[in-house]
Amino acid sequence: MFKLILIATLTFSFALPAAAQTGAVVAGKSPGAAGIAQTVKVSATITAIDKATRSVTMKGPKGREVTIVAGPEVRNFAQLKVGDQVEAQYVESLAIELKKGGGLPVGATEQAAAMRAKEGGAPGAAGARQVTLVGDVIDLDPATQTVTVRGKERTVDLKIRDPEQFKLVAKGDQIQATYTEAVGIAVSPKK
Repeated sequence: MFKLILIATLTFSFALPAAAQTGAVVAGKSPGAAGIAQTVKVSATITAIDKATRSVTMKGPKGREVTIVAGPEVRNFAQLKVGDQVEAQYVESLAIELKKGGGLPVGATEQAAAMRAKEGGAPGAAGARQVTLVGDVIDLDPATQTVTVRGKERTVDLKIRDPEQFKLVAKGDQIQATYTEAVGIAVSPKK
């Protein structure tokens, strides 16, 4: 379900011109941690509905149209009407944190959740996914400010561009990276 929502939203957001999208990027860092997050909001109006194929055509503010197919898991499809307003919001973030002394299990974990509209309620859906990776710091190269991190399946070299952050890292520490993405879609009746 979430994958379908995400694909539909991404297809929708990339198909519309940039003027149809609004968003913000936020970045920050503290000793041993850094993060970045991005939000994209997309609006469109439903211009056509094919009930047989469950296809919905939407037009953005600049007139560009895109058609998506609402699978059988999409509830309340029959309530959609030409002229309804579709609002989608997509958020993604990446947080990286130094774990002094290690101790966490090396590997990857993933969590996901999805919500559908209540039967008979207003059309809409939301979903989220979070992936967390943990790797061991096995080597440091001060000349290039490179940290070598070994995960469960591969070893990577990470360039640390901030000299103060690089000074905090030691062999035996761990790096934890958490990627989060979420999407919400709401449909408002034609005004």
